Amino acid sequence: MDHVDLNLLLALDALLAEGGVTGAARRLGLSPSAMSRTLARLRSATGDPLLVRAGRGLVPTPYANELGERVHTLSREVLAVLRPPVGQVEIAMLERTFTIRANEGFVAGLSAALVAAVAAAAPRVRLRFAPKPEKDARPLREGQIDLEVGVLGAFAPEVRTQALFRDNFVGVARIGHPLLADPAITIERYAACNHVVASRRGEFTGPVDNALEELGLSRIVTCVVPGFPDAMRIARQTDLVGLVPRSCFGISFESDLADTVGLQSFELPVRTPEIVISAMWHPRLDADPAHRWLRETVGAVCRKAHQQR
Repeated sequence: MDHVDLNLLLALDALLAEGGVTGAARRLGLSPSAMSRTLARLRSATGDPLLVRAGRGLVPTPYANELGERVHTLSREVLAVLRPPVGQVEIAMLERTFTIRANEGFVAGLSAALVAAVAAAAPRVRLRFAPKPEKDARPLREGQIDLEVGVLGAFAPEVRTQALFRDNFVGVARIGHPLLADPAITIERYAACNHVVASRRGEFTGPVDNALEELGLSRIVTCVVPGFPDAMRIARQTDLVGLVPRSCFGISFESDLADTVGLQSFELPVRTPEIVISAMWHPRLDADPAHRWLRETVGAVCRKAHQQR
């Protein structure tokens, strides 16, 4: 068995899934040069080029296409075999890296509390927070991420879910904004402002627009940004009014956080749908005691934080 390296199996799975050296290196936490050397070893071991140049990218050979599903299944089974059996894991001694995909608001507001809770119970566990450019179940299915935190939306039917907390939208504006001069913020005054909207898809409309439309009103959206923290930064430095989940503005709604960032929040003059933030994971991890502990820890951190509001 000296000549068998199971790491090559995992590397081949990553290369075929990503379709290139750079993506596979990022997925496995390696440098591109190290992944290139691994690809060379794979070519030598299999006697096939596996990935060949096509323009600026790489495409799989027919043999690589044949291997794809088989390699993926084998790599998942190898990882499952090398993990502790159900019920035989000591959290304090657990050595594992969990990848959590969440938006910037969750990372900004709750990641520090989660890291502290994990470190206290399992000092050898590492957390990796991955960006969330879109809602795609593939990373969960393929084991690239262990837990997703966010709004459900149209997700894969097999994915398990658990509600973490409920949230709602509030308005934000810089301290001293003319809109805030009168505490009674009317719908007309709100709609008359220029607005900044957070949208990963670049859309100019948000959850407040339908409510305004029903009242025969509309607002002027002059800027669209990828995330809520971006919207808050722009609102702090301009006269644009932002719309963010209450949790993004700080766990304690009446805290001094608004003063430190130069923003003030206010209740919207229209109703918007409630936001349900959930944890999502693939069913193959249901019975994994370490993953169950992670889910319970995330849930406890979220409950504690939002009970303080």
